[in-house]
Amino acid sequence: MSNFIKKLFGTLAQKPWEKEQAAIDSYHSGKSFNLSNQTSAVIIIFGVSTVLFSLILTGYLYTIPPEQDTRFLFKPNLLWINTIVLFFVAYFFGKITNDLKKNNTSKIKKNLILVGGLSYIFLFGQIFFWYQLMQDEKFVSTNSYFSSFYIFTALHGLHLLGGLFFWGKVCSKILKLKENEIKQQSKSISALSLYWTFLLIVWLIFFFTMYLFNDAFIAWCKSLIT
Repeated sequence: MSNFIKKLFGTLAQKPWEKEQAAIDSYHSGKSFNLSNQTSAVIIIFGVSTVLFSLILTGYLYTIPPEQDTRFLFKPNLLWINTIVLFFVAYFFGKITNDLKKNNTSKIKKNLILVGGLSYIFLFGQIFFWYQLMQDEKFVSTNSYFSSFYIFTALHGLHLLGGLFFWGKVCSKILKLKENEIKQQSKSISALSLYWTFLLIVWLIFFFTMYLFNDAFIAWCKSLIT
């Protein structure tokens, strides 16, 4: 992930009008990033999804009543657990990346299964949290906070389901591979890791914005968009 970011900013800093850079671009046929099809697809999803999530958060910050203190609307114990679960997913993807360099097929298979299992735990946890909210009569129509909360978490959940579909396809191939064949799926694994990193970042932005930050922060955000 860090290598990709360095490469991204390095490419943005390039000067294609200079002779040296023009020669490099000609050599690579314009493919400065040298990205796989899977990674390119993930980056496109990033762009579209970032716009959607940003619109939801902006709408929330703009419409929430100034007297509404979001810190006390519900007890987010389960949200904390879900956040920790996503951190573990990112941790195991880090281990998968290291094991890929060592060609350790057995550990990669085990950690990929753990990643999928933890992701399903996250989804079930989110559904149960919705159930708790509805038991407390807190629905989409209750106020702007809960409408944004339901929409944001539902959209995040749909993205996670999409990732699990891709994870299932990759796993079905990897589980059939022998010890020396694992690198055939290295690009798919890298794309999965990048996608789950994105989901973790989006979730953290949501969690900190909609629960942990107080009214003063919300008022400051409103001042930026009004």
